[in-house]
Amino acid sequence: MDKAIIWHNPRCSKSRGALKILQEKGIPVEERRYLDNPPSAEELESVLNLLGMAPEAIVRTKEVEYKALGLKDKALTWEQWLQILHEHPRLIERPIVIYKGRVVLARPPEKVLEVL
Repeated sequence: MDKAIIWHNPRCSKSRGALKILQEKGIPVEERRYLDNPPSAEELESVLNLLGMAPEAIVRTKEVEYKALGLKDKALTWEQWLQILHEHPRLIERPIVIYKGRVVLARPPEKVLEVL
């Protein structure tokens, strides 16, 4: 069976919930602690393309870093957003689950079922 990859923050209840669902379904899981191992701009672009979303759609706008960087009123290009998300992974909404070539932003955690 293929392994699911979860961009995981163990301090996040939504992330823990999605991980639990995967484990309960018997899906092998690779936890990627994306705060410690941020995705590259290329990985982010690939995931966003599979999600069919723009980078801004996965930004955590209530994070202190978002406000500190003054991102609210900035008109940024796709590439600039990718670089910001790579450099500031705390801004990436979680959890993101990748399984068999499909991707889901598992908020709420039950959305993970969409890729199974």
